[in-house]
Parts: sequence; structure tokens; C-alpha cells
Amino acid sequence: MTNPDIVIIGSGIGGATTASGLAGSGASILILERGEPLPATPHARSTRSIFVDEHYRPKEMWREAGGPAFNPGNYYYVGGNSKFFGAVLIRYRKEDFSELEHFGGVSPAWPFSYDEFEPWYSKAEQLFRVRGTLGEDPTEPFHSIPYAFKPVPDEPSIARARAELKGLGLHPASLPLGVDIEAWLKEGKTGWDAFPNTGQGKVDAQTGPLTAALADKNIKLETGAHVDWLEASPDGKSIAAIHYTQNGSQKTLSPKLVILSAGAVNSAVILLRSPSPNTGKKGGLANSSDQVGRNFMNHNSSAMLAINPRRRNDAVYQKTLMLNDYYLSDGKGGKPLGNVQLLGKIDGNMLRANVKLAPKFALDFMAGHAVDWYLMCEDLPDPESRIMVDGKDIVMQWRRSNMQSLEGLTRVMRENFRACGYPIVLSRPFDKRTPSHQCGTVRMGNDPATAPLDPFCRAYDHRNLFVVDAGFLPTSAAVNPALSIAAQALRVADHIRKTELSA
Repeated sequence: MTNPDIVIIGSGIGGATTASGLAGSGASILILERGEPLPATPHARSTRSIFVDEHYRPKEMWREAGGPAFNPGNYYYVGGNSKFFGAVLIRYRKEDFSELEHFGGVSPAWPFSYDEFEPWYSKAEQLFRVRGTLGEDPTEPFHSIPYAFKPVPDEPSIARARAELKGLGLHPASLPLGVDIEAWLKEGKTGWDAFPNTGQGKVDAQTGPLTAALADKNIKLETGAHVDWLEASPDGKSIAAIHYTQNGSQKTLSPKLVILSAGAVNSAVILLRSPSPNTGKKGGLANSSDQVGRNFMNHNSSAMLAINPRRRNDAVYQKTLMLNDYYLSDGKGGKPLGNVQLLGKIDGNMLRANVKLAPKFALDFMAGHAVDWYLMCEDLPDPESRIMVDGKDIVMQWRRSNMQSLEGLTRVMRENFRACGYPIVLSRPFDKRTPSHQCGTVRMGNDPATAPLDPFCRAYDHRNLFVVDAGFLPTSAAVNPALSIAAQALRVADHIRKTELSA
């Protein structure tokens, strides 16, 4: 395809969903993906391959600012990181769209309200075939359309955990999930959380919106296409060309519109590596605000194992419950803590990845008697928490914030699980090697002095550039970001249809 109308860089949630929203528009669209389709091999359901041998982790290394290099958990396949995601497709709460005070500071308001955004959440839930139910969670915001599919059922041990939490007066609720559990289990009796999706069991960016988009003969996908930099026009007001490497060859495209959806870290990196016109500076593109790469957020989160040595947990997939009783306050009228949800069922190999020296039989026993939870709290935007480039290196300077909320959530959930009959409760924070909820690096806002993007994700500096991935998020909230990215991608696609393709 020579100089299509639109080039979308990246096939993750943002890029694939934008493409699906533009399907049928008549525009010629090319999606450039640096990775290849994820192959179906026995590794895909082997916990040893995935978690111990790290078969799927990329070979690249990033650097910590002032510190050592590390291997990040970013995945480069068709469908992006969503090929490995936990398929939790949950809305931000209505309160997350307004200014909200936390223990660590203030979470800023979005440039539009939940009510304005709500229809796009409903469209995204339909696109991703979300399984869920309303009426269980007191923090659930208004839904104009109910979930089309019933929630993924609790296994017996998880139904028991739900009843135990209810017995404490709490409100456990079914997780909204993009999982066809029957299809998933046909390919192997495992959970899906952090497992690669090589079939149709998970509705990820590839199996959902990308498949829908590619049904349009005007939309094409090229793989193995690594975008190196963007070239601005001489006056700097638009993007003139995309420079990328494919099969060892340097290639160039000059579309009318560029939609950058490479993920919060890599979209910022592409912009920062792109030369600024007429300045001689290394400030990158879309960066007159000096905010590209800044305000990096990645959720403050911990794994928590509630262990009863006298009772086995025989769940296969486990991940069907969440608890938001502490999402808007600490339960005592204080400030918010965060979200609690189940992890996929762990086993001894998963524990071995983090506890190298413990004997295998002890890890197997621990995993077999644990209910495994994920505690997630909001990371607040900070201009000094940022992604930078140093030559070919990606440099992460993550300044965590609001850790008091994670400490508080850890404390109260430890008390709750002990009250439920789990005498051993262990927790461990996730570190920078797990940037699965990365966001905020090219944020949207109403003021071009403080945000690179307008509320429709168009760059203030370049009229034909949009950035549609987790980078646009002005806040991280305390829930999984995938559905919010998808909803905004549909909203942006609708805006592009009306403002760019209607003539």
C-alpha cells in the first residue's frame, strides 16, 4: 500500500480499536506492527516456559535513571501487550473523572466527564464481548447498556471466598472479563492471566477489534515494521513522513493522518527520538509543552496470597472476583485506597520465578493452599516520573507516589483475609519489570501548555498526528486501563470520521 490515507503505528488495544472504529469509512488504512503473530506452541500453556524460562519476554533492555539495566515486561506481537493481559475490562469509576484527593496528593480531573464518555464505554464493552453483571459493586457507575454476556462463573473455592468476604459485610463483585471460558479451557486447563492467547479464548486486541478491522478490504496490516522516527513538515505543523525498518530495509510513508499507538512507553520514545524542526534541539515532536515522556504512571500494586494450610484451593483459572469497598475511601471515611481483584491461579513454577531458593515441594504446597489476590492503587502523575531516551537506550525514571494507599490497602486486606480463616497472608509488591499498566506519558488535556494532546488525542503541535494508547491517560485511577483505552479509541475514531473523512 503506497502512502495510505492513514497509518496506525501499533496493533495493541489503542491502535486496533481505532482501526475498528474507522472500518467502513472508505479510507485506506495501514497498520504497522513491529512484532509478528504469536505462534501456537506448547510453551503457551506451560507455566515453566512462561514464568521460569521467560520464553516470551523481549530481549531488549531498558535502563533505570541512575541505575542498572533491566528487562521490561513489554511484549511485541500482533495485539501488543493485550496478548498476555488478564482480560479485565473495567470502567474507571465516575469519581475518577473529577479531581480526587488521595493520601499522596491530588489526582487531576479529566478534560471531560464520565457522563460524556459513558456511551463509548458501552460500545467498547460490546466490541470486546465483555462478560459481567451489574448491581453487585456499590462503586459501579451508570451503564446505559447492560453487559451482553453473563459473568465468567466462580469455581467452588472462589464461590467460597466470595461468601467469606460477604460474611464480613463487604461487597465482592464479578470481574468484567473479555474471556470465553469454554473456548479457553478447551485449549488447556490453565488460567489466562499472563498466559499468551494463541486461540479465541481471550478477546484481546487481535481477536477482537483487529479481526473486525481487517474485514474491511481497505485496512491492511504489515508486521515486522519497526517505526524509528517521525519527520515533521518544514513548518513543523504536521507529520510529513514515517520512517521505519522492515526486513532490514529502511522505508518511508507519507500518509494524511498518523495515529501513534505503540504503547505509553514506546509512543513517547518515538516522539522523543524524532527531531524537532527548525530548532536544533532534542525535544522531540508534539512536545512544545515539554510533557512528552513525563507523568509516567504504572499503578502501585502487590500480589497477596491468603493461605489456609488445611484447605486446598483447586481452582483452575480463579480470576473472577473484585472488591471495591476501599476504592473511594479507606472504609472509615478517609481517603481512597484502591481495587482488589483475584490473580489467575498461581502454581509452584510461578512462585519459583520470584523465590529462587525455596524448595519446589514447599512452593507447590503454598500455591495449592492459597487464594491469590492483586492489590492495585492509584499512581499519581508527576512530571519528574518520566520516560527518556539516551541514544538507543530507553530510560525509565519512575517516581512512585501515593504508596500510603498501598500500605493501607495491604493492611486492611490482611486483616480481612485472616478474619475469613486464612492464618497466613503474604504480600509482595510488583516492580518496574511489570509495566503492564503503563500510562500517562503523552497525556491529553485542555491546555496545550501542560498537555501534548487535546481531548480527542490530537497533538496540539501537529494537526495530522493523534496518539491513541495508554499514553493519553491523564490519571491511572486504580483499575485496569484496557477498557478506557478502547473507549477513547472509539471516540477518537468517530471524531476523525467527522472532522477528517467527511469531506
